[in-house]
Amino acid sequence: MGIIIFFTLKFLIPILTSPDSQKIGIAGRYTPSTLPTEVLRKIGNGLTKLEPDGNAIPDLASFWETPDKGKTWIFTLKDEISWQDGKKITSQSINYQFSDVKVENPDPKTIIFKLQNPYSAFPSVVSKPTFKSGLLGTGEWEVKKIALAGTFVDKLTVQNKDGKKITYKFYPTEERSVLAFELGEINTLTNIINPSPLDTWEKTKLTQDINTGEFVAIFFNTEDKSLSDKSLRQALSYGINKKTLGDERAGVYARAISPISMNSWAYNSQIKPYNFDQEKARGMIDDFKKSAKISEPTINLTSSPILLAQAEKISKDWEAIGVKVNLQVMASIPSDYQALLAIFDTPDDPDQYSIWHSTQTATNITRYNNPRIDKLLEDGRTQINSGERRKTYLDFQRFLVEDSPAAFLYYPTTYTIKR
Repeated sequence: MGIIIFFTLKFLIPILTSPDSQKIGIAGRYTPSTLPTEVLRKIGNGLTKLEPDGNAIPDLASFWETPDKGKTWIFTLKDEISWQDGKKITSQSINYQFSDVKVENPDPKTIIFKLQNPYSAFPSVVSKPTFKSGLLGTGEWEVKKIALAGTFVDKLTVQNKDGKKITYKFYPTEERSVLAFELGEINTLTNIINPSPLDTWEKTKLTQDINTGEFVAIFFNTEDKSLSDKSLRQALSYGINKKTLGDERAGVYARAISPISMNSWAYNSQIKPYNFDQEKARGMIDDFKKSAKISEPTINLTSSPILLAQAEKISKDWEAIGVKVNLQVMASIPSDYQALLAIFDTPDDPDQYSIWHSTQTATNITRYNNPRIDKLLEDGRTQINSGERRKTYLDFQRFLVEDSPAAFLYYPTTYTIKR
């Protein structure tokens, strides 16, 4: 009986764990319209798609033009493209919805977007996959089943023409997704920051990747009484030993020195890097204490739970240069803080108007206000010529980093774990 069971299982297990059926776990809360980009791109296409450096190239559209320097965008669709239900794609069936944008369809192959203000990054905006209805798209993979928990997606099953299936399971936290892997609910985990304890399992395979679509930084409240002083912000940046902050398991480390991805066509590699210099930082702190007439500056450092280990290292670095640190851990961005350690998504396009412009009070979390930066951000989103835009964003990074509203640290290492 033992021999029979052994050979039966040896035959069945490869079938039951066939690559034709994958179960992938993803951490995060998503609605059908906000699913992760890697999922949406399997089931749909945009009018454009982005190259690794962020440049927009044709996808559903064969070409586009703007006759009035970025206020009107005209896209011409490719010939003979169809939705997954077999019906031909027409401009009327392209379902992009933007506030304050008027959409016109003069003929089945032409779609026109009329914006209220010029916006040079619009071709990258329409790289987001579009769907006819629900999640009926144009991609290689078709949605076969979707299960919701309230308004959030709990499970999504997609299938390609060869019959291969992928089931995505969504979990509210990374810890919950790791537990699901341990319990056998899923056989693959993606975009994991902390793979413990799965990295010690003999029957798991880990692959790692430097995620340049995000960066880890300390955001300073520039309206704070102490941190409104640029010299203090710079001293705190110099005082961090950034090489100790990366994931030791990965054995790789990539510094982030600006808010624009190192892979972007607009990245400036020549800006001030704020390399670790304890002596310089201590001298700048001493000068600050004299000017502020205080014996010891105090910084309240807020961290997300997943970055607690890094926050503890930063606290020790700051205490070594004469700064008292109060460390607190919070799951969300507090309404009022001094210094915030967080992982921040890098926009696909170098336009970062919403993050740093002084008028964007809801999203400018550092409350940063600099007329020169405001002007560069305004210019960057209205310039159509790529050479002019690149020069503008090179200057934007140079002046922003000099002013130090944030200490840019590193690109996080993410893991894919397979059983």
